[in-house]
Amino acid sequence: MEISLNPAEPRNWHGSVLILGVFERDLVEQIKTLELQYQKYLLERLKENNFKGKPGEVSSSHLLGDYSHKLILIGLGNPENLLLDDLRKATAIGIRESIGSKGKLGIALPWDLFNPESVVKAVGEAIQLSLFKDLRFQSKPERNTHPENFELLGISKISEKTLKEIPSICAGVELARELVGAPANSLTPTALAEKALLIANEYGLDSKILEKEDCLKREMGAYLAVAQGSDLKPKFIHLIYRPEGPIKRRLAIVGKGLTFDSGGYNLKVGAAQIEMMKFDMGGSAAVIGAARAIGELRPLNIEVHFIIAACENMINGSAIHPGDIIQASNGKTIEINNTDAEGRLTLADALVYACEQEPDAIVDLATLTGACVIALGEEIAGLWTDNNELAESLILAANNCGEGLWRMPLKSSYREGLKSMLADIKNTGPRAGGAITAGLFLKEFVNDSIPWAHIDIAGTVWSDKDRGIDPAGATGYGVRTLVNWVCSQSED
Repeated sequence: MEISLNPAEPRNWHGSVLILGVFERDLVEQIKTLELQYQKYLLERLKENNFKGKPGEVSSSHLLGDYSHKLILIGLGNPENLLLDDLRKATAIGIRESIGSKGKLGIALPWDLFNPESVVKAVGEAIQLSLFKDLRFQSKPERNTHPENFELLGISKISEKTLKEIPSICAGVELARELVGAPANSLTPTALAEKALLIANEYGLDSKILEKEDCLKREMGAYLAVAQGSDLKPKFIHLIYRPEGPIKRRLAIVGKGLTFDSGGYNLKVGAAQIEMMKFDMGGSAAVIGAARAIGELRPLNIEVHFIIAACENMINGSAIHPGDIIQASNGKTIEINNTDAEGRLTLADALVYACEQEPDAIVDLATLTGACVIALGEEIAGLWTDNNELAESLILAANNCGEGLWRMPLKSSYREGLKSMLADIKNTGPRAGGAITAGLFLKEFVNDSIPWAHIDIAGTVWSDKDRGIDPAGATGYGVRTLVNWVCSQSED
């Protein structure tokens, strides 16, 4: 796949497929111009199909003459309401409509309404990611044909760096999608660790895998308590990106790595969709996908630690019981009042470990709570932090790549709900405010001197329907936000 710029206007361009964005208010004038370029009766055909140029509307026509063989019109609504994310969605709609075609595809959108660097990156990512399809587990996969050369028409001045970043970031997202989409009998903790090592070797990252014995020596009692119910060995993954030259800033990114979550003795039943709990490692998938992209992009002056406590949450004679009391690696004791609140236990020891790396900031990503899904739905992740500067930088990074992120309260008085009669803390609080108490639980394992943010991706990790550039299935949420955030911290 190749994405390039072409200063030619659509009327002077020749290829197999042409995608044009059209505004609702100016539709008649735009279509009359197109009729002069291509063929008559186009406006009449659009009226028959009730195409009005509203956001997301699409109309395809096969053309005659020496021009493009196929014309795809995408409605953009009115220009005063147009957002960069609308161009992402319009591009994805047009690209999917082009499936079955071959050759060269041109895209003409209102580039001048946005920063050229931002719009090219947004559209470029939409092109590649909207074509992703995971066919690994089909015995006879049907692979659709599609154009391989994509030209952004009417734009020429853009930094070469922006175009080069697109394939690296998209490859990281696609890797995350494949990891999340893989079933638990394929992606075990060992397989996840092996994939992380492959990424490290290919992209020049330092790597370390802590085995169960290593974690015992570090007294990671919270993490190992979750892992003890599974026949599969836990794997604690630590990758490090080190730039060439001086290091001015150090970051740590922690991902929840439950390759399967049965819920333990608080077994997931009813509407819990236990068969989907393969995606409970979505945080670790985003972290490994980001590691792959950052390893290829090589940002300057910044060191990044990627940390994952990988294991399963299963049930056997050794599994933790509701009511057990365990001890994390920072010495805090935890009363287990729900074995299905296991992700925060693995993250507890991972966050303590992250603090030991002495980073300037820590961000964790986790499919942590159903409460976050109830609050924000499936298109927006929740952000919890008491550091305003870190919150602003993460929200900006998410907005720039079209990943929804909303800051939620981290109200300290809710800490009362985590009090235990026997231990230092319980692993769950009351039902009300469950996503907030989950964040407050994690905060117990982070040094107060280190800025920290928690991102709950329980709703955004998976989609049952196409959402713009995210197809149905694993979304790869978080990779683009993390890469944007890390690169924004780099000093070029």
